Amino acid sequence: MHLLIDGYNLIHTNRTLLQLNPIQLQQERERLIDQLSLYRQHRPCEMTVVFDGWQGGWVSENREKKKGVEVVFSPKGVKADEVIKRIIRERGAGTIVITSDREISKYAERLSVAVIPSGQFQVKMGKENVQMEKDMGEEDEERGLKKKGPSRRPSKKEKRLKLALKKL
Repeated sequence: MHLLIDGYNLIHTNRTLLQLNPIQLQQERERLIDQLSLYRQHRPCEMTVVFDGWQGGWVSENREKKKGVEVVFSPKGVKADEVIKRIIRERGAGTIVITSDREISKYAERLSVAVIPSGQFQVKMGKENVQMEKDMGEEDEERGLKKKGPSRRPSKKEKRLKLALKKL
């Protein structure tokens, strides 16, 4: 399993739109990488987090490994969305994309790649493994009480999301 994360999208999930100065933005990136690293200790997987560098970044794409998480900054003049789309094309269906960006979500869904909204992943990341498994069990129990039939079947998109959430 490979998690591909839209970095700034995840950072700004539960915040009002605030302008952060460069120092605050660096602190938020480091905090996110720390959180991802902790999550990775409980659920071993590959992780790539992509940040925008298009306004003031490097001339070429910058990649580095921090605490077991691959960090990618898009090159100057290229938005992180384009880098994420390229990685989705390269990695394919074994990837789970973490973003709330509609354009990236639609692109990933066209390629049958699971997408988890940033808010849901933020909640999952904050829970302990025991609580996650308990929640999954409760969802399965509730589902058994619902009526069954063609009109109640989840769509392909919903099935991919549920499967991706179970893997987390």
